[in-house]
Amino acid sequence: MYDFSVTMALVDFIPVILFAVSAVLMMRDFYYQLPKYGFALLAAGTVDVFSAGFLKAVWKLLYAAGICNFEALNKLFLPTQSIGFLLAGIAMIILVSGKNGKKTTLMAVAPPLFEGTMVFISMMVLGLGSICTCLSVYAAKKKKAIAVPLFVLAFFGSMAMGYTARLDSTAAWVNWTEQGINCFSQLCLMTGMIIIRKTSKKQA
Repeated sequence: MYDFSVTMALVDFIPVILFAVSAVLMMRDFYYQLPKYGFALLAAGTVDVFSAGFLKAVWKLLYAAGICNFEALNKLFLPTQSIGFLLAGIAMIILVSGKNGKKTTLMAVAPPLFEGTMVFISMMVLGLGSICTCLSVYAAKKKKAIAVPLFVLAFFGSMAMGYTARLDSTAAWVNWTEQGINCFSQLCLMTGMIIIRKTSKKQA
């Protein structure tokens, strides 16, 4: 039995909303800087990540409200979010590598589905690491170095959630800790995007 409250479930929507804002900023700012296939990867990846977080928050709310235990929404979280981060990470690599005129070998990457969680965790670390690293490089190029530590904190904040995932997920304090870390991480990502977006100019 999970120790969820309705308040806890509602708070779980906060990092989802923060990420959604960051995703919209990335898609708006990088639309003209990415080739079409690169933007498609970014859009698909960020939508996957948002959907995974939103559906998990819905699961918690349904469970906490005593409506039902729609466990499938929880089980979909890890594979859906992992693939999303990987796709978005590839898009960010394309952005900073300057491969805007031709497809790269990265397009051959097709994340396979396996039963084990290790492959998804690896995909999440690789994808999120690529996003934060590339955003840091982009910020440095645009002379917005103040955003770099925010992207670093966003990455390590997300990695810290990997430690809490090893704890008892049914305990309330574990979930509150995860939510606090996640909110902080997504706030850093969103703030960093707000800082660098002013330097992103549309290209005809």
